[in-house]
Order: sequence, then structure tokens, then C-alpha cells
Amino acid sequence: MQQSPSSPQSHSVSASAFDSAAQLSNLQQTYTVIPRVRPETPLLDGIATPSDLNDFTTAQLITLADELRLFLLYSAGQSGGHFGANLGVVELTIALHYLLDAPKDQIVWDVGHQAYAHKVLTGRREQIGTIRSKDGLTAFPERAESAYDTFGVGHSSTSISAGLGMSLALRYQGLTQTVACIIGDGAMTGGMAFEAMNDAVQQDADLLVILNDNDMSISCSIGGFSRHLAMLWESGYQVDISDAGEPILCRRPDMQTFDRRKRHKEMRDVPQLEDNLFKAIGFTYFGPFDGHDIPELLRVLSIAKQLKGPVLIHIYTTKGKGFAPAELDPVGYHAISKLPVETENDAQSKTTEASAVTTKPALKYSQVFGQFLCDKAVTDDKLLAITPAMEEGSGMIDFARRFPERFFDVAIAEQHAVTLAAGMATQGVKPIVAIYSTFLQRGYDQLIHDVALQDLDVMFAIDRAGLVGEDGATHAGVFDLAFLRCVPNMLIAAPKDENECYHLLNTCYEYQGCTAVRYPRGTGTGAAITQPAQMYNIGEAVVESILGNDTAPKKLALLAFGTTVATAQQAAQNLINEDVSADYQVQVINMRWVKPLDSALLESLLAQGVTHIATLEEHVIMGGAGSAVNEYLLNESAAFKRHHPIICNIGIPDRFIAHGSPAEQLADCGLDIDGVVKQLKQLLS
Repeated sequence: MQQSPSSPQSHSVSASAFDSAAQLSNLQQTYTVIPRVRPETPLLDGIATPSDLNDFTTAQLITLADELRLFLLYSAGQSGGHFGANLGVVELTIALHYLLDAPKDQIVWDVGHQAYAHKVLTGRREQIGTIRSKDGLTAFPERAESAYDTFGVGHSSTSISAGLGMSLALRYQGLTQTVACIIGDGAMTGGMAFEAMNDAVQQDADLLVILNDNDMSISCSIGGFSRHLAMLWESGYQVDISDAGEPILCRRPDMQTFDRRKRHKEMRDVPQLEDNLFKAIGFTYFGPFDGHDIPELLRVLSIAKQLKGPVLIHIYTTKGKGFAPAELDPVGYHAISKLPVETENDAQSKTTEASAVTTKPALKYSQVFGQFLCDKAVTDDKLLAITPAMEEGSGMIDFARRFPERFFDVAIAEQHAVTLAAGMATQGVKPIVAIYSTFLQRGYDQLIHDVALQDLDVMFAIDRAGLVGEDGATHAGVFDLAFLRCVPNMLIAAPKDENECYHLLNTCYEYQGCTAVRYPRGTGTGAAITQPAQMYNIGEAVVESILGNDTAPKKLALLAFGTTVATAQQAAQNLINEDVSADYQVQVINMRWVKPLDSALLESLLAQGVTHIATLEEHVIMGGAGSAVNEYLLNESAAFKRHHPIICNIGIPDRFIAHGSPAEQLADCGLDIDGVVKQLKQLLS
């Protein structure tokens, strides 16, 4: 982990070389308002690359932290995006880029929602306002975007594994760059992080791990690991680092910036070095340190980066640091939407809005799930609910409050969440796993081996299915149908709107076996939820509309899955309206189920003499619901052998879809109304 002696930015100094923050006049600022006008940031504006930090004094670095934090507040107001975590790592980011020679040295961010400051300091300051916009910067580090982004991320708990791989490859090539991994306490609960730490000790790798402990992931961190970190901090002691890199147990300087002295009820006496989890694994451990004290960070990291073997530096930060509202509400300020543009007519608009008749907003699909969860729990005491650290995002806050003994947040451990549900199901209860589509990929082996193979009674509520707009390719749930429908014993439902989602959740819950209901991010169409909960016939589709002439020579069956039903309806209507001279009929069918398919309806369509079939889904075409229709017709349909309609599958092409607004992403894939109409015209021609 030692740096090359020739490195121009190899700052290595003794503890006395840095003044403490208390000795410096330029103390960090706290802001209460997100600026609407670009603030003056003279020091920040002079940084084109991290090497420009070389000649900064410690006092200038502290001033730079104020400027960078204020600039992040301004840019977040312009673009929206991840907020609190970025404010919390300003000082750490500055210290790392001051001490390391990036991109030669490898800085590896975990998840990446705290990497905005890193992007600003690495030549992307003027582009940061484009973040999460189409053709703009990505919301996470991405190798194709910058040489300073050493590893593309978006999912949690990968940094130590990736950094270890880099370190071992560098050692094999006889190179000595520093590899520094920054991981949060929430991400550290992921099993992959522990697997990597275990291997780092086994390999005796030169690896610097910085544990950024803010007692949060998206929501508050939970579990035994979080409790362990809390006790290390609450003890009032720390493992300091000497000038020679040796651990020294001493009283920790008073950290008045933190108000979490009672994170857990458990308290204990001063921990001995051998009591530390990381030391027990085999890491050299130092900490905890104040992650907002730039002189302290410089002192500690300048020594730690020269040590051999696996080293972990434990720092404490405040999520939302420097912005008072975010410090008080770190969950609410995990991410923010862009601020509306202020105009001269704002006051008049607000008056008009106040006097207008208000309509009830459409529910988010996560809210529909949360409502179902609570409603069902009242009538069925066997219902238990599991989430891998997505209580807020999955709409489970109310359930967790009302039924705490039936709510299980397992932290960022998707694999464990699935097998935990399998174990519960063996004891006669009904577990529901609430999980994002893109995160279920991590628990795929467990879904097959532990749930489906044993045909256990587990239901998966799969949120964020389909494209997810500004979060981009890392979070898009566009592969779930393909990897789920090939698993035996699996039922898969795809609701068209909020009401159907509610009743399909109920149908799959009542089914004895392995089921999944997939629904998208965001709000629905505004469909009212009818009560009481209904039971739909499994595998039965619904004909939504029939447009055109029944005697037409061309008959198109448009088979829509999930929320594409609304798009199919409008596209069919536009198709008929735009081409009034054409002689064809269009049936729009809400397939409702991906597995099992409504084979009786497919046979009926063939018997009616349908000449064209188009499938529509917000999922990759390869292996998706359209593929399921193709497979049935080719392999099982007797009628298809006698009558061959022309078939077209409409969905997401075989590429990762870049971030942008939901409308831009749909248009990019040809899944907006205009794109679907165009493809249907091509099919019918």
C-alpha cells in the first residue's frame, strides 16, 4: 500500500505538521438555505485536477471545504439527486485527493451516492449540474466517465472486493500504488464486504479501508454490527495512530459535533484492542476519528497509507453535514428533487393554486404495497414482512410502526433476506420479501435453491421494476422476468395500475407457493383501489378493448404486460385515428400474468384468425414476457401449427439504458406512445 517515492503528491508528515481545527480561524460553516444563485467559490474554481491541491495550506483546505459544500448545495438545487451523503464526505474527499496521487492511486467508492464532491474535484465541476440528466453526468462513479472513477458502482458493499482485486493485481505487476476503499457503515452490513475483508487478511493485501460511519445507509443502520460501532464510539476511547503507525489506546478528543451518544441502549466499559471486530478479523484498526476535522484526517491518513497489510480507519461523519435541515432529517434529505424555477408569476400562481379545487394525487406503487401490507396484517396474523434496508423506499414505514414484531429489516443483506423468508415459511407463516428488482438479482441463487426448489410459500413484492429514470442502468429492474420465469414453481404477476396491483398482491399472498408481483417506481394512473381485496384467477388475461372493423383482413392482438397496458391502449387508439383508411382491427389485452400465460386466450386469438401479434413490456426483449409468448406458440400451441400470425416483440433492446427522465428513457427504447405506434405500423405493413 506504500506509494511510489517519485509520486508528486505523496504527502507524508508527522502528527505535529498539521494544526488542529480548533487552532485555525477558518472554521466550517453551517447553512440553512439552498442557494439559488451560483455562490462565489474562488478556491474551488481554481481546481482543474486534484493535483491543484498540492500547494494548499490546511487553513485553505478548510475554506475549500466550505466552498465545496456550498457549491454542492447549489448544484443539488439545480439538478436534484443524492444529497446528505455527499455533504457528509466533503472533508474526507478533500483529504484523500490532497494525500493521494489519483488516478494513479486508486480511490474506490462504495455505492457511489457520496461521490459528487469527488466528481467536482476531478475536473467535472462545471458539468455537475447535468448529473442524472440525459447525456449528463451519471449519479454514480462510472469508469467511462472519468479516469478518476476507478470502479463503476451503484449497488452496495462492493468496494472492498473491488479494491482488493486492484491491490492484488498491482502487487502481481510489481506496482505500489495506494488503494483506498471508502465504505459506509450501512454498506458494511452486506455480506460481500465481510467476505472481502476475510480474503484481504488471507492475502495479506496492502489495502486501506475507510469506514465512513454516520449511523445511516438510506435509513438508520441496524443490527449487531451497528451496535458494535456505536459501543466503540460511546466508550469515549479511540485507537489512535502514532507517527510510526502503531496503535495507541487513549481517550478520544471530545467530539461535540455529534449528538448520537446513545445510539443503542447497550453500554459497556472501555474496549480493549482485542475486543475490536476488525482487529479480530486481522485488520490493523485505528479510530474512531472525527471525519469533519481536516487536520486530523490529514494526520491519520498520511501515516495509514504508508502501512503494509490490510488497514481500516474508522471515522464518524454527520449525514447532511453543514446543512442544518439535512442534519436534523438525514432520511428525508438522502436525496432531493431539483428546486422549481422561480419566476415573477410565482406569487400569483400560488394564490391560484390555493383557490383551485384540489384533486387526490395518484398513489405510488410502494404506497399501494404498504396499504395492502397493513390491511392484510389486520386479518391474517401469519403475515411477516422482510426488507433488506429498504423500509422507506418499499412503503413499509406504517407497517413497521403498527406491527413491529412482524417487521424484519435485515440490513443490506439481500441473500440473507431470501433465505430468512424460506426458513420462516417452513414454520407455517407467510413471509413477504419486499425488495427492489435490481437488488433481487443478488439473491437469485437463494430464490432458486432455498425457496423455489423446496416450493416454499414465499411472496416477493418486487418494486422498481422496469426503467427507473435518473438512477440509470445500475438501478433499472429490467431483467427480473427473464430470470424469474425460467424458475420452476414460480408465479409472476404484472399489474396494469394501482387497483390491480393491490388485488394481485392479495391473490399471490393467498396462493400457497412461490409468487412474485412486479410493479414500477413512482405513481400509477390514479386508479382507485376497490375494497375488499379480490382474488383474481391465476393465469387469466383480460381483453381491455377492441378497436376497428371485426371483418378487417388484418387483425392485430396487442398483448401488454404490466403498466404498458395504458401505453398499449393509447397507441392502439392513435393507430386507428392516424390511419383511417387502413382496414384492420386491434385488440388490446392486459395479460396480467407472465407465468402462467393465458394459453386459452392465445388459442382463442388464433382461432379468431388474428394475423398479427405484438407483445409489449417494460423489460428487456431477450428472455422477457414476449419470449414467453413466442415459446408457447412455437412449442405448445396446436393452432399455431395451422395458422402463423406475424409476431413482433416490443420492449427494451439488448443494451443498458443510460440515465435520463422516465419519458426520455421510454422514448430511447421506443416504448413511448409514438415509438409503439411506429413499431405497430411497421408490423402491419
